[in-house]
Amino acid sequence: MSHSPPTAISGFGLGLRVPHYDDFLGTRQPVDFLEVISENFMVDGGRPLDVLNRIRESYPVVMHGVSMNIGSCDGVDPDYLRRLRRLADRVQPSWVSDHLCWTGVEGFNSHDLLPLPYSEEALDLVVSNVHAAQDALGRPLVLENPSTYLDFPEAAMGEATFLAELCARTGCYLLLDINNIYVSATNLGHDPDDWLRHLPLGRVLQVHLAGHSQGADLLIDTHDAPVCDPVWDLYARFVERLGDVAVMIERDDRIPPLPELLAELAHARELAGQARARAA
Repeated sequence: MSHSPPTAISGFGLGLRVPHYDDFLGTRQPVDFLEVISENFMVDGGRPLDVLNRIRESYPVVMHGVSMNIGSCDGVDPDYLRRLRRLADRVQPSWVSDHLCWTGVEGFNSHDLLPLPYSEEALDLVVSNVHAAQDALGRPLVLENPSTYLDFPEAAMGEATFLAELCARTGCYLLLDINNIYVSATNLGHDPDDWLRHLPLGRVLQVHLAGHSQGADLLIDTHDAPVCDPVWDLYARFVERLGDVAVMIERDDRIPPLPELLAELAHARELAGQARARAA
């Protein structure tokens, strides 16, 4: 079944987090859109939905999930999709996104974004799940590349090629997390610029920029720190090829006062302007 393309938005935004509710409700902030975590609002009432309804009056909104489980061999939970559809119909986001991963099995939710082997078998499975999810939601999905910490011997292709095939076979779109590319490439010894040679850049609707932490042996995608210089450099190389997409700063822990995130967002604007001037 074909679905209408997402409502196009561009510009620079932030993830809506509880410490900043009053900032966004009280004063118009210099952001072009806000991203909300879908699962935080898949409820029947209460303050979260009230805040979201009021936010929606002033800012374009996109919905971003962490529990769709699109890579599960169990398929996507129909009850989850019904609740997500109900929220999307209420909010009318520009798009609905989640991660290219699996999060649990047989009803157990690990609350983690677990990696897939990029094999033909996994591709067939995810294609089937994406079709089912898109039909249930009545809209195309936007899928994000997760951070990975290992390579599977079963892999028949790289992650960017897997994503390209997934887009071609399902009509889905992409959320490109630049920090995740850097973390995965550093951990696994891959070339991050290889993405530019294999990813269907015309399917990218949104970009995430975030920070990470140094573990004992690997970089860990914690989203609890400012964007580091190597990620900014990678973003600058990518953004001149992407055109007008929605770019946002994502912080999920150790959330600072809003002005600190707005300063990072201003830097993302500046780098994008410089990169596009060079490409002109």
